[in-house]
Amino acid sequence: MRLELFIALRYLIAKRQQAFISVISLISILGVGLGVAALIIVLGVMTGFSENLRDKILGINAHVIVGSLEKGFAHYDQLVAKARSVDGVRSATPFIYSEVILSAPGGAKGAVLRGIDPQSAGSVLSIGKDLQKGSIQALGRDKGFPGVIVGKELAKGLGLTMGSRVNIMSPAGKKTAAGFSPKIMTFEVCGIFATEVFEYDSSLAYVSIPAAQKLLGMNEDLVTGIELKVYDVYGVQKLSKQVLDALGGFPLYVRNWIEMNKNLFSALQLEKTAMGIILIMIVLVGSFSIVTTLIMMVMEKTRDIAVLMSLGATRKNIRNIFILQGTIIGFIGTVLGYVLGIGISLLLKKYQFIKLPADVYYLDHIPIRLEWMDLTLIGVAAMALCFLATIYPARQASRMEPAEALRYE
Repeated sequence: MRLELFIALRYLIAKRQQAFISVISLISILGVGLGVAALIIVLGVMTGFSENLRDKILGINAHVIVGSLEKGFAHYDQLVAKARSVDGVRSATPFIYSEVILSAPGGAKGAVLRGIDPQSAGSVLSIGKDLQKGSIQALGRDKGFPGVIVGKELAKGLGLTMGSRVNIMSPAGKKTAAGFSPKIMTFEVCGIFATEVFEYDSSLAYVSIPAAQKLLGMNEDLVTGIELKVYDVYGVQKLSKQVLDALGGFPLYVRNWIEMNKNLFSALQLEKTAMGIILIMIVLVGSFSIVTTLIMMVMEKTRDIAVLMSLGATRKNIRNIFILQGTIIGFIGTVLGYVLGIGISLLLKKYQFIKLPADVYYLDHIPIRLEWMDLTLIGVAAMALCFLATIYPARQASRMEPAEALRYE
């Protein structure tokens, strides 16, 4: 064991005459530990919220959307097949998008209508998993009124249940000599879904593509675009160019989920960074306590320092002793913070004993997601602050003159 490390450990472990310094050392360890634990928990919660929201958004919306600058897609089955053949694309499905008005005995409400293919939509969207009642396959039935799947909040607002009939009005309906006249069709509720995101549950309805085409007055077999699900959700920007090239380019265009939700996720990332900077101040307070501890240690060990230097210890040796001592305090605090932070995070994740009001947030518990990159950065930042806190006291100790220190002993 090196001399500096042996003496540093001895100063930490040995019983001191002044217990006050031991108390300050303990406070330093606790300060660093609580700061690290707070960082781990808060960043884990914010990462969990971000990932949970991303999964919700990517469940209702596709990873990549292919659209057209013209009126829509004709012969879209061929384009769907080409899109599926692109390396990295998991599945593809056509869709129709429009804004409509739903009216029922419970009232009327504007909504987003999406025409989907019941056979392939489940492989791209999470509608099949989100259904609380009914079946996505019921949209393709031939008998009776065409089916519609509505969100939980939309159904509640209009008083709809399974089997209820609802009138859907399209502003861009049938073309007449006087222009476009709204077209109204009657649908039967064949499913109710819940994503737990109020915006989607209160304003989204699904019908089959043929029913949407009839409602919107399309004389041709057209769709608004094609939705794609990919294997690597973070590699969509590169994949988007490959998809566009495979489908022939102009007049087609491709948009991905990162572009469509850039403002939202940028705000979440900025908030996470800001919280990290604020909480690192707790670790900084703990590192200031290390400065106090080492300064008082130097004052207590003045005679020991002088004796060591008289016996041949260099100024570098003395400086390293106190740097190691402060670093050990920081290391113990950081390890304690990891144990507390990861332990509490795992308990929150498993038992979910902190509940959120379901009428305010889109989920009823705190989501936790620990990223190894965040954990690594927290440890590096904590140890760096603790190391920097040792430099001034260690330099002051190394500048001490043995003769002056022993003069009055």
